[in-house]
Amino acid sequence: MDIVYEAKSKILKIIEGKNLIGEHLSVTARTLTPVEAIGTPERDDYPILKGKEVMIEADFLGSKGQAFTDHPGNYSGSLKDVLELDFDNIFNRAIFVASINAVLKHLGLIDATIHCKDLVPKKCAQNLVLNVKERFGNPKIAFIGLQPGMVAELSKEYELRVVDLDEENIGQVFNKTVIEDITKTSEVLEWCDIILATGSTVVNSSYSNFLVGKPLVLYGVTISGLAYLFDLDFYCQAGD
Repeated sequence: MDIVYEAKSKILKIIEGKNLIGEHLSVTARTLTPVEAIGTPERDDYPILKGKEVMIEADFLGSKGQAFTDHPGNYSGSLKDVLELDFDNIFNRAIFVASINAVLKHLGLIDATIHCKDLVPKKCAQNLVLNVKERFGNPKIAFIGLQPGMVAELSKEYELRVVDLDEENIGQVFNKTVIEDITKTSEVLEWCDIILATGSTVVNSSYSNFLVGKPLVLYGVTISGLAYLFDLDFYCQAGD
């Protein structure tokens, strides 16, 4: 079953237990500008800076939650309305995921719901190299979704194959690692020891494609709330 649909029942139990389901409790969401989302990082090739994706930010009682998507837009409605959205629509999925992050942040159940900015993404990428070494030794890594800072750092230390949807990225080289087309995914998953995948795979409905019996680590603030709900392995050291 789709993880977002499964999350609906889990989050519903939590918010009913906290008496948060009332019609008067609203969620607002908007698309952030690139500077609002990531500041001015050292690199200028992040997808959000190139206009290839956007950050949706939800606000619930003053707590913020974010989610990456390639479908921009704004939203306003009750928390009950959010739970009744059609999750076959990618924009609605982004609103739901961002809202989960905001609600769980409000309840003090998660912390990493706001993307890091400026020079912090580089530190996050460097820490990921150490995190992988401590946990997995020297694995062959399948990296799903080009995150250029992380790919640049990981490719210095590990055998790495990267697949991405954006045709403009295909063929780019990071320390001898060539970005491959998404059609190579099955081959790359068979080759690897571990999988690092962007949390936005839950928004675009591709998450289940990476459940292939190998260690899967999801990265980024998007997955923070779902990682809590389902006890998923995720990495986001620098998110607030």
